[in-house]
Amino acid sequence: MTAPTLMIQGTSSGAGKTTLVTALCRIFSDKGYRVAPFKSQNMSSYSYIGNDFEIARAQAIQAIAARANIDPKMNPILLKPIGNYRSEVFVNGKFYKKMHASEYYKKFALTTGLSTSKESLDVLRRKYDIVILEGAGSPAEINLARYDIANMRMAEYCSAPVILVTDIDKGGSFASIIGTMALLEKKYQRLIKGFVINKFRGDIEILRTSFSLLRKKTMKPVLGVIPLLKFDIPDEDSLDAKLKHVSWTKKYMQSLDVEIANLSRKVRKNLDMKALGVLLK
Repeated sequence: MTAPTLMIQGTSSGAGKTTLVTALCRIFSDKGYRVAPFKSQNMSSYSYIGNDFEIARAQAIQAIAARANIDPKMNPILLKPIGNYRSEVFVNGKFYKKMHASEYYKKFALTTGLSTSKESLDVLRRKYDIVILEGAGSPAEINLARYDIANMRMAEYCSAPVILVTDIDKGGSFASIIGTMALLEKKYQRLIKGFVINKFRGDIEILRTSFSLLRKKTMKPVLGVIPLLKFDIPDEDSLDAKLKHVSWTKKYMQSLDVEIANLSRKVRKNLDMKALGVLLK
């Protein structure tokens, strides 16, 4: 018996995937489920160093949100950029080798990277009640789709329903949703079950009038509108120049837990949790 899965993908980097997965891990943990986060491949300069492993900081924080032990299988492939299109590659928390992007894509991603990711996800699905997967960037990066092991390949592998999140604060979110859907293969379009509009500020009733047109064009519903929230939880480092290193002290962990609890309460109020529950059955 393997656990059901749910995957959060985004129309772009910075759409709110990491934050939404963090909130969902705590929401379902509060409901009594054993929850695990999972991101097959993460590129980040910020990591969590355990006793004998190293994974992306984001997945460590998501594990804390899920009240789960931090496990390298939650982020089986970590890429730490070192410049000139090269990265340090970690596999299941252990340093593997330094690679140029071309070597990574052509010789590693679809072989060791993909098989390791599938094996890690299988282990988590046997151990937990729910696994919440996080995608990377956008699933519609057609220049990289051939080598993408972080989005639709993983969703297809575990038959995960996909929620697509978009950042409306940047503008162009409806075009991003429709454009993403249009660029995906039909088999992947079917995996997307709905959309979450993130970082909204304003009168939601004015926004709501666009939902019917969005549904007409995509045949998918909007499952939530999350307001622009203020919280002190470290995010990924791709778009935020203000990120800082953290010290995993007991005091910091306590403050982080409070931030996660506050975030999850606010997110839960603005999501169709009944619909998400149905997707997980």
